[in-house]
Amino acid sequence: MLEFDTKVKKWGNSVGLIIPKEKLNGIRENDEIHVIAFKKSNVLKETFGSLKGWKMTGQRAKDLARKELYND
Repeated sequence: MLEFDTKVKKWGNSVGLIIPKEKLNGIRENDEIHVIAFKKSNVLKETFGSLKGWKMTGQRAKDLARKELYND
């Protein structure tokens, strides 16, 4: 399994991904591979940014979550 971060680059009328040589693990030119891609995101910002209409700050929500996690 490969796991690494890379950027999508424009190549002519297409786009491509560069796989660093040290990550190839036996993959060679013309091998067929299956790719599953996830766009990087800031999960915490998306989660706590959604609390705007809530009467609790993001910091307070994180504190409560930590308390729940470590007190069980």
